Amino acid sequence: MSAQDAADRARALGKLRLGDVIFRSVTRIAAIMVLALLGGVIVALVIGAMPALQAFGFSFLTTQSWNPVTEQFGALAPIYGTLVTSLIAMVIAVPFGLLIALFLTELCPKWLRRPIGVAVELLAGIPSIIYGIWGLFVLAPFLQVHVQPALISAFGSVPVLSSLFAGPPYGIGVLTAGLILAIIVLPFITSISRDVFEAVPPVLKEAAYGLGCSTWEVMRHVVLPYTRVGVIGGVMLGLGRALGETMAVTFVIGNAHRITASLLAPGTTISASIANEFTEAIGEVYTASLIALGLILFVITLIVLAAARYMLLRIERRIG
Repeated sequence: MSAQDAADRARALGKLRLGDVIFRSVTRIAAIMVLALLGGVIVALVIGAMPALQAFGFSFLTTQSWNPVTEQFGALAPIYGTLVTSLIAMVIAVPFGLLIALFLTELCPKWLRRPIGVAVELLAGIPSIIYGIWGLFVLAPFLQVHVQPALISAFGSVPVLSSLFAGPPYGIGVLTAGLILAIIVLPFITSISRDVFEAVPPVLKEAAYGLGCSTWEVMRHVVLPYTRVGVIGGVMLGLGRALGETMAVTFVIGNAHRITASLLAPGTTISASIANEFTEAIGEVYTASLIALGLILFVITLIVLAAARYMLLRIERRIG
C-alpha cells in the first residue's frame, strides 16, 4: 500500500470517527434535554404548589371541600373523578379495542380492512373538544332519555348496583365522561393491538390451525401470549391519555366538586378542575391549589407508567 493510499484511508477513518463522535454527542444532548425538561416541570410544579401544601398539608389529599370564598381546598373529589372515569374508559375500550384488532387481523375481508383501519385512525385525529361538543349535545341527551332511566329501573333493587346507578338521570356525569374517554382511547388501543397482532409469525398461527384450533383458541393461546407486551403497552398508552384528557371531559362531567357513589351524578377530574378555574383563580392559595392538582396528576401518571414498566419487565423475564 502506497503512502498516498494510507493517508486517504486514515483521512476517511478520521471522518467516520468524527461523525460517530458528533452523532453520539447529539444523542446524549437530546437525552439530557429530555431529563432536564422533565426535571424543570417537576420543580416548577413543586414550587408553585408549595403554598397550598404548606397551608393544608396531607389533608389536601383527603378532603373534598373546594370553596374559593373561604380558601378551603381539597383534592379528593378531582382525584376520585379522574380515577373512576379512567377506569370506566379502560373497562369499555380495552375489550372493544382488542376485538376490533382481532377482527381486522383474523376475520375481516381484505377489501374491508383498509376502510375500517382508516376509520379507526381518523378517530384518533379528531380534536378532543369535538368529542366534548358531541358528547354534550348528542350523547348526554340520548343517555338522559333512553339509557340512564333504564339503568335506574333495572338495577334499582340490586344491593350494590342500586348505589352505582342511583339518582335522577342528568345525562351529564361520571358515566358519560367515562364513555367519552372510552371513545377517545379506543383508536390508540386498537391501532397498537392491530400492529402487534400482525407481527405474529404466520407459522405459529398456521400450526395452531393445523392442530384443529378455532380462531378464538388461536387468539387466546397463540396471538395474545406472543403479543402481550405490546398489548399492555398500548393499554397503558390509552390509560395515560384518559388520565390527562381535559376538554372532552370538562364538557360532560358536570364539574361538581363532590364524591358520590352514583356514576350518574356530576363530578369532576383534575384536568377539568384546572381548565375550569385557572383563569378565575385569585390569591396565592387558590392558584397554588390548582398547581398542586397538576402535581398530583403528574404523580398519578408517573405511578401508572412505572407500574406498567415493571409489569412489562416481569413478563419479559418470565418468558426469557
